[in-house]
Amino acid sequence: MHTVVVGTSGTTAEDVVAVAREGARIVISDEAVAALAAARGIVDALAAKPEPVYGVSTGFGALATRHISHELRAQLQRNIVRSHAAGMGPRVEREVVRALMFLRLKTVCSGHTGVRPEVAQTMADVLNAGITPVVHEYGSLGCSGDLAPLSHCALTLMGEGDAEGPDGELRPAGELLAAHGIAPVELREKEGLALLNGTDGMLGMLALALADLDRLYKSADITAALSLEALLGTEKVLLPELHAIRPHPGQSAAAANMSAVLKGSGLTGHFQQDEAPRVQDAYSVRCAPQVAGAGRDTLAHARLVADRELASAVDNPVVLPDGRVMSNGNFHGAPVAYVLDFLAIAAADLGSIAERRTDRLLDKNRSHGLPPFLAGDAGVDSGLMIAQYTQAALVSEMKRLAVPASVDSIPSSAMQEDHVSMGWSAARKLRTAVASLSRIVAVELYAATRAIELRHGLTPAPASQAAIDALRAAGVQGPGPDRFLAPDLEAADVFVRTGRLVAAVEPVTGPLA
Repeated sequence: MHTVVVGTSGTTAEDVVAVAREGARIVISDEAVAALAAARGIVDALAAKPEPVYGVSTGFGALATRHISHELRAQLQRNIVRSHAAGMGPRVEREVVRALMFLRLKTVCSGHTGVRPEVAQTMADVLNAGITPVVHEYGSLGCSGDLAPLSHCALTLMGEGDAEGPDGELRPAGELLAAHGIAPVELREKEGLALLNGTDGMLGMLALALADLDRLYKSADITAALSLEALLGTEKVLLPELHAIRPHPGQSAAAANMSAVLKGSGLTGHFQQDEAPRVQDAYSVRCAPQVAGAGRDTLAHARLVADRELASAVDNPVVLPDGRVMSNGNFHGAPVAYVLDFLAIAAADLGSIAERRTDRLLDKNRSHGLPPFLAGDAGVDSGLMIAQYTQAALVSEMKRLAVPASVDSIPSSAMQEDHVSMGWSAARKLRTAVASLSRIVAVELYAATRAIELRHGLTPAPASQAAIDALRAAGVQGPGPDRFLAPDLEAADVFVRTGRLVAAVEPVTGPLA
């Protein structure tokens, strides 16, 4: 565990992952505390004036025309949290809730929200205590921020609603705060609104997906190389000079990864074993770097958008450095929503090409000498026939999940919020797509390693052998008679998803791009 210091200038995707998944401790910098106090002074001065200021002395959304008297303003801030905590459906994963809470704290600490330092410290204390608010699947339209999810988090800060303790048990939030010596916050002008008006949920899920996809793209390069080997394909299509004349950086990186895995292979290029010798490999093998490379370049674009958003202060209204408090539309999730959808498209295509390679390995008419379905005794044994069905079902679902959420909009708040991003929905479906991609890559790994081991008398590349050895050490069995496959496939998925495949190969290949 390490410490993440929150200042005024944003955060990094690595810090988001550290807080969300690794429980990194959060410290608010002295600079941020000073910025919080300065911005709060501006809000307090405006609150004392008779003129209405949105979010400070008015209602919200379509109700912004009502001026709120001093004695009702604390109630106004409590009420917006309570009324907006209207989520429904299954609970959102703990890592997502921690990510969105941390990112809201990041914006609060920017000094542009007008929230008091003690509220920010309470947010940090809740995260450090391992208390996780109950947030539900449905409730965000990705505009005016991820309102319902953030409201459920703000409700916990007030000591209301339910939350999960560090032991995983659900308890009333007030009890959990008391057990950890944390006093509930008493919200003042603007603070309720500032706690819920950001893109933090969709951005948190983007940061987590980028970390997962970086690992999965490396894993897919490895399994593509293993399939090429198992199919006795040629590694000549990976030559750097071929990719230099089409200078997409992701394509070159993917080809270099595959070349590194295949270095020293005794299986590649055995076209002469076929009755009808091949001139070239099928697209799913030959074009693997082009497809994976396009996805890598999509990842690079998504990282650029994420980095910009991580450096942003998203709130409405915001406190500007010159003291003005200005309404704005920076809470609209379009920039994040677009790349979330784009990543789902790229991931679906990567899953699709991996499934085509798997199917080729199982088809005796296209596998260049491998037994049907890689079975021990084909006919008596079905081999990996239904493992490919499972993979195909996952690919089909990924194609459905690739339909963009961000092209939709549904008006809300009495037509005041008449165009929304649906970025939260884009993020939710991307999480499902990422999990499916891991399983698809795992099935290809399972099939390709078995196929290589069935190429008796031919020696795989050292990196390929390292992957096979590590997979077998993880309890995933090799060729043989039919057995209960589901446990093997699940173990292969864990092997891929946790990065153990990449970790097994890199000591031989060096760091993969």
